[in-house]
Amino acid sequence: MASDLTIGRLAESAGVNIETIRYYQRRGLLHEPNKPPGGQRRYSTGEAKRVRSIKRAQALGFTLDEVGALLNLDSACACAQTRMLADNKRTLIKRKMADLAAMHRVLGDLVRRCEADGGELACPIIDVLVKD
Repeated sequence: MASDLTIGRLAESAGVNIETIRYYQRRGLLHEPNKPPGGQRRYSTGEAKRVRSIKRAQALGFTLDEVGALLNLDSACACAQTRMLADNKRTLIKRKMADLAAMHRVLGDLVRRCEADGGELACPIIDVLVKD
């Protein structure tokens, strides 16, 4: 694959900023090409695809450590392990959704209590927050 992108063009092509590219390099998620004497590092269009893949995985809730593991599994053609990581992430998301639903219910109850007393009594929301 041709190496024709500067870091700025790579970032633009991938829809991120330059610091994101550098951060991914420090994390070992992205290769940092050698800098030729008196020149600029050049990146392939494949690197832009890799950056977009990292961003998509993050959007699905994967941490950068998990993304690194997924990228390593991709090169090893390990579909079963990849499926296991994705299923574990689904389980975690399901738990978080249950936690968020519980938080939503509690906050809803507190708001209704606030509305019911018409502001006459101490605020039930503040009471819950400052309770020892």
